[in-house]
Amino acid sequence: MIADASVRRAAHRTVLGAFEGTSVPGWLAGLADDGLGGICLYGNNLAADPLEVASLGRALAAACPSLVLALDEEGGDVTRLHYADSSPYPGNAVLGRADDLRTTGAVARAIGAELKAAGISLDLAPDADVNSNPRNPVIGTRSFGADPALVARHTAAWVRGLQSQGVAACVKHFPGHGDTSTDSHLALPRVDADLSTLLRRELVPFVAASAAGAATIMTSHIVLPALDPERPATLSPRILTGLLRGELGFSGVIITDALDMAGASAMIGVPAAAVASLAAGADLLCIGPSLRGRGRDEVRDVVDAVVAAVGDGTLPVERLYDAAARVDALSAAYATGARPADPTLVETGRAAGRRAAVAVVGEVGTVGDGPPLVVRLETGANMAVGDAAWGDLGVTGASVVSVVDGHPSATDLRGHDGPLVVVARAAASHADSWAWLRTLVDARPDAVVVELGWPAPEIDALPRVVRGWGGSLPPSRAVGEAIDRARRATAPAPAPAPDGPHREER
Repeated sequence: MIADASVRRAAHRTVLGAFEGTSVPGWLAGLADDGLGGICLYGNNLAADPLEVASLGRALAAACPSLVLALDEEGGDVTRLHYADSSPYPGNAVLGRADDLRTTGAVARAIGAELKAAGISLDLAPDADVNSNPRNPVIGTRSFGADPALVARHTAAWVRGLQSQGVAACVKHFPGHGDTSTDSHLALPRVDADLSTLLRRELVPFVAASAAGAATIMTSHIVLPALDPERPATLSPRILTGLLRGELGFSGVIITDALDMAGASAMIGVPAAAVASLAAGADLLCIGPSLRGRGRDEVRDVVDAVVAAVGDGTLPVERLYDAAARVDALSAAYATGARPADPTLVETGRAAGRRAAVAVVGEVGTVGDGPPLVVRLETGANMAVGDAAWGDLGVTGASVVSVVDGHPSATDLRGHDGPLVVVARAAASHADSWAWLRTLVDARPDAVVVELGWPAPEIDALPRVVRGWGGSLPPSRAVGEAIDRARRATAPAPAPAPDGPHREER
């Protein structure tokens, strides 16, 4: 009986659960007493007010101090604290192009300070993927760039900056999601690069992250035949135990990407995927967002499967205890409650991020005078980004319209007399939107196209393109300010004032 209780508690310890809603559920304290490893917050926990999101985190930390509390706060497009109003920090693509490690560190410290003030102990960031495929549907501007050495040095700087604030980093998505053309939320991607390519490209940032002391590394739901032709990385002993633990010497916590994603569990279900991942070498099992209020039941389903696997010998009990001990160590080091953020540190990080975005965006060339029209080309976003606010250019005096599936014809906009600005994310990746945009540009070659996603090669064929490398506030506003400067430069000069007031002679 004691052994069974010990196994069950250890099984709880390996689960990163979830719940629906914006308040702490009544059942959570019981699961925490049973040993639950942690809770991850998702879109269904996010209120419209960032202060309420932070308040939820603090409430969780106070109610269940043994839990590791996690969310995705990458800065840039992937934000949870600023989901409703857009992140005040640039994402990795801006930081990589600015290539100033002091700026990257300052941004990560500021994000860490905000998270610590919200009671969050684990940030599922930074993204260390080398975005070698410009059409990547799920990484893109979340990556520091396409050069492994650049990505490695900025990943290390981000890890050090974040962890200096008492928040654990989670470097993702091992062994690398940058060369994919499929979103692992929806299907199982495959990267057919040979071993030599993987060693000199995908793995370089993870080696740097481990050397920088990263507390955790997240697995990817990707098949890489050069490493394991049969299993995705999340379920592969060769990749997690053989490569990450053995050859790379990583001693921290291995966390799975969300197991409800199709790349992990479409064929076998979440509980079976959880058991397979633990056996492969993972320590903390991220279940994914709670569906239909089943958070407690989803945890119990996974725990029951893990306990059964220990009972039938599928999962060695020593592997389970090892995983639970690593989660215990993570909780002891980082789940230490909330503390107020240093406002100077936060503003320093935000200011550094704004400067980096301005430098990356640069100038936009000539823009006509008159009332501007900003057209938002709404193409949606991947599940990692969700419905977070994006692309607020803040162009002075602009009218803003959104174009979704029912595109107006180009002639509907061609008659606009003032400057025409079209803002989009990965426009060339959406066939209908791309066709509409090309028709509009043919009719209005003076239109300024603002690409806030990772630019596909087709973008270079457009006559007027501004690249923002992210849709959060710093790059979006940097584009808007550049447009305003260009408009002022081309505005007609005001009529000269008279020499002085007319005086009647007396």
